[in-house]
Amino acid sequence: MSIATASTSAKTAEPTPATTNAANDAETATASKQYLKLAGLILGLSTVLILMLLSFVTPLLNSGAKDLPLAVGGPDMMTTKITQGLEAQSPDAFNITSYSTTEEAVDAVQNREAIGAITVGPDGITIVTASAAGTPYPTILKQVGEGLSQTGQPVQYTDVAPLTAEDPTGSAIGALALPMIFGGMSSAVALSTVFKKSRRKQIIGAIGVAILGGLVASSVLYFGFGAFEANFWPTTAVIMLGIAAICLTVLGLNSLLGFVGIGLGAILMLFVANPLSGLLTGAAWLLSPWGTLGQYLPLGAAGTAIRSSAFFDGAAMGHPVTILVCWIVAGIGLAAAGAWRTRR
Repeated sequence: MSIATASTSAKTAEPTPATTNAANDAETATASKQYLKLAGLILGLSTVLILMLLSFVTPLLNSGAKDLPLAVGGPDMMTTKITQGLEAQSPDAFNITSYSTTEEAVDAVQNREAIGAITVGPDGITIVTASAAGTPYPTILKQVGEGLSQTGQPVQYTDVAPLTAEDPTGSAIGALALPMIFGGMSSAVALSTVFKKSRRKQIIGAIGVAILGGLVASSVLYFGFGAFEANFWPTTAVIMLGIAAICLTVLGLNSLLGFVGIGLGAILMLFVANPLSGLLTGAAWLLSPWGTLGQYLPLGAAGTAIRSSAFFDGAAMGHPVTILVCWIVAGIGLAAAGAWRTRR
């Protein structure tokens, strides 16, 4: 090759100003896209944080003493007087049901038809509370009792469903929320990843996790912390159902929709079911319709059934258990639908 030819080739290999500008424009466009993607991600994550805040704070700020079911029992003249006094002093705070006997009013509390009762008998007025129904109610009823004591009649207090001495605030029930949610969700993700092509193994694994996890959690609460004392096996069964309902629902959504299904499951369980569950306060403390809605979701139903089993000897336990079973069946149905869709 001649010197002239080599020189010509070298000049040809050198980038021209037009080529350089085009490359710079491409790099700038790529960088702009990356920054736009980053901005979108920041905006999206910030929106998620705001939604998290709203989902947890809104039910708390819109909760309180409104239409709380209260039983009043005793002679008609006295119950009418008490009812009228409460309605005048605290309008809309209570949804009062009158009973002709004190026993019927107490039964209403023990059957979870009322958060408490006011009974009138020969010994005066008795404020009947059930601490295990939720932490706010005994405080409110004590305030009612202090007001009634100003009438000159003796006022007594009795707790027909007390919490244990080791957990006087009932915090153990509230503490179950995150283990049940994350235990169920993480198990669903792990099972769907390890046994990606076998829906049967995923379902069997979810049931196994629910059984073992529920047994361990219940044992810790009963024998480790002393949070519960009565009805170990029924309460354990409810915890198992709660974990299974959450795990199988997320598993089913993932089976049908893939990664999007896990996201939907997380939103449903963390940002909807959790704040509306009423685990610490009881469902009646959340204003309608939020409290009612929460009881049709796995966590709220599990919390109510756990209270009923551990402290109320199973009273009013049938409805929340039915809700949990329905979620379990729905989760298995979604997994089956996902398997059928894959085979098509």
